[in-house]
Amino acid sequence: MEARLKELQQEALEKIQASDDVKVLNDVRVAYLGKKGPITEVLRGMGKLSAEERPRMGALVNEVREAIQQQLEAKMEQLEKAEIEGRLAAETIDVTLPSRPVSTGGHHPLTAVIEEIEDLFIGMGYEIAEGPEVEQDYYNFEALNLPKGHPARDMQDSFYITEEVLLRTHTSPVQARTMEKHEGKGPIKIICPGKVYRRDDDDATHSHQFMQIEGLVIDENIRMSDLKGTLQTFAKKMFGEEREIRLRPSFFPFTEPSVEMDISCMMCGGKGCGTCKGTGWIEILGAGMVHPNVLRMAGYDPEKYQGFAFGMGPERIAMLKYGVDDIRHFYTNDVRFLQQFKRL
Repeated sequence: MEARLKELQQEALEKIQASDDVKVLNDVRVAYLGKKGPITEVLRGMGKLSAEERPRMGALVNEVREAIQQQLEAKMEQLEKAEIEGRLAAETIDVTLPSRPVSTGGHHPLTAVIEEIEDLFIGMGYEIAEGPEVEQDYYNFEALNLPKGHPARDMQDSFYITEEVLLRTHTSPVQARTMEKHEGKGPIKIICPGKVYRRDDDDATHSHQFMQIEGLVIDENIRMSDLKGTLQTFAKKMFGEEREIRLRPSFFPFTEPSVEMDISCMMCGGKGCGTCKGTGWIEILGAGMVHPNVLRMAGYDPEKYQGFAFGMGPERIAMLKYGVDDIRHFYTNDVRFLQQFKRL
């Protein structure tokens, strides 16, 4: 039995040294140290030995097993190291090769315009206010001087969910909620960017879903001249210092008086061209002084507080600013179109 153990040890060590990869080495380990291996068979035959021989043979079996195990571990470490070195040699990076171009994204043109407008008004002391897109009829219409049955509701063909819940048609409900939250006290100076929804046929200049940014200022001694100065600053910062503005009388149920603001055409400088349809002016937004009824419904005393509001469409501003001729380009996710604005 002792001779057999020495023979098994010699065989195992020779096969370990001859192993050239990890798989072969594992096969050797299983063959000699596994449950069905010859060394295990020797251990099972120890019951036939005398009581004096068993301890000596047990110690010899352990020596053989330990010698084989040590050689296995040393060979495994050697093979793994060689494998790593081979892989590193095969995967060496040639740093002199030209790099592969990395495709990076950029700001969506609407996002760029909205952030530019937000930065402008934040610099003028405004705060950004937000509200739900699924809105109550009260805040979307009634709190803005548009009671049920008012003919001006037809101007905003709405997506109703129930009789009292709809997708907001403008961001003015955020203004109503903000005024209500202030409980008729203190000044308000906010802009309200967000998505709005109207039942409309999508074409080059219309969409059933679009963005809107509205502004609201409430305080004592607010005048129409404050509104004009604010809009003039906005126009010059967005479209160039040479831009002029004009205010035309208009009608909005929640403002009185109401105006439409035009800017001098940036294409022809006011001389008249195809972009401005020969007028020299381009309509850009609507505005006005907050209607006393809106102030009262929000808890403000119109004798003490006044305010102005304005609303604009970022899509229209982006179309004018970047020369885009179809609003649908902003929503079709055409990479060729968006790549033109990667540096914004």
